[in-house]
Amino acid sequence: MLCSKRLDAVAETVFEAKNDLEHHLLALHAGRMTEAAFLDALILSEVFMPIRDEEKHQIQGFQRSTHAVPLTLEADDGTLVMLVFTSPERAKPVVREFADFGGGLLTEFPWVLKRLEAGCGISLNLGWEIGFDMEPALVDRLRAQLVS
Repeated sequence: MLCSKRLDAVAETVFEAKNDLEHHLLALHAGRMTEAAFLDALILSEVFMPIRDEEKHQIQGFQRSTHAVPLTLEADDGTLVMLVFTSPERAKPVVREFADFGGGLLTEFPWVLKRLEAGCGISLNLGWEIGFDMEPALVDRLRAQLVS
């Protein structure tokens, strides 16, 4: 696990798949899908990326800037990990713990990969039992596949 942050509000909630990506995650966790097949599905999916609100006195969740500042945490080993979620609803319990991150962006996963700096990991659905962590080497490999 990249991030060891404990999120009690999420841990007690039952995970029911509400979109294709979540169905793929459940299949991966149940052993009905390989990691390679899951990554192929992820590349074709949309994810929700929490982003920092610019100012306290603006419409909640409305991002005026073209420079999104994503929610990142530092892993135990010092690696930066960007948090993304399978839907805005999955992000809500986590974002409550980070007051500056009231906004968000629903976007294609390749868009996230292309803009993520090298050496950064990704945690999909941090805090949920059904999630997926990507070490920086995997993220870099997926990014390289998009270019080729």
